[in-house]
Amino acid sequence: MRVLITNDDGVESPGIHELARQIEAAGYDVIVMAPDHDASGTGASLGGIGNGIPVNVTPTRIEGLASPAYGIAGPPAMCVVAGILEALGPMPDVVVSGINAGLNTGRSALHSGTIGAALAGQNFGIRSLAVSMNRKSPDHEWLWSTAAAITVEVLPTLIAGPKRGVLNLNVPGVPRDEVLGIRWAGLAKLGSVQSAIEKFEDGKIHFQLVDSGYEPHETTDLGTVHAGYAALTSIHGASEVWGPEGEPGKLYHPDDDMHAASAGHELRPSRSVFDD
Repeated sequence: MRVLITNDDGVESPGIHELARQIEAAGYDVIVMAPDHDASGTGASLGGIGNGIPVNVTPTRIEGLASPAYGIAGPPAMCVVAGILEALGPMPDVVVSGINAGLNTGRSALHSGTIGAALAGQNFGIRSLAVSMNRKSPDHEWLWSTAAAITVEVLPTLIAGPKRGVLNLNVPGVPRDEVLGIRWAGLAKLGSVQSAIEKFEDGKIHFQLVDSGYEPHETTDLGTVHAGYAALTSIHGASEVWGPEGEPGKLYHPDDDMHAASAGHELRPSRSVFDD
């Protein structure tokens, strides 16, 4: 079973190093293809694919890892696409993205490069897993092992699942024996932080992340982590929205209601999922 490992914090992040070591030690065939820079917040962006400019690849070495590792001059989703197109070896069976330094919970996960890489794998029919950890401070580097260990525990479920399955795993930043278990969780309305504008001056917008003040329900991903459990959520990237009168092929009329998720209509996974 060949596992492509990527992230959005960059190939030199200690999180991806620990993740790769533990997945390799569990008996999987590993290749690391990750951005050669911090690509956080890039979502499922592919960067400059198709613009005629070649993408730089830098071989690197991860201490304690026998498998190859490469820094790619592009976002995480580009790394996944390059791997699936066999740029640096055989096509992977599974994509694992992480370990992200910080949680990726709630609907704001849309913007995460960690999750964007997993959704890129899904688009190509590859089972994918995104992994994030509630990292409290740089002094807690050793806690990466908790998230990596739980990833190895979850991988068999992903591998046995649907071809385009994507799991989003969020792990508390505590030693493994202090994690109370793994629970299935829904997406929270908000994450633990949100974007804010600090100021605009000299033609520059200064963004910052601030505490959202959101109190999540215990069954959400964020609430689950706050309760001391690892949160596991099955997600899908591109979904259609249909109202009760909507159907493919129906002619549009100006008096038609818009099919919108906020109206409580039905979300349907893209039909390409079922065409495999």
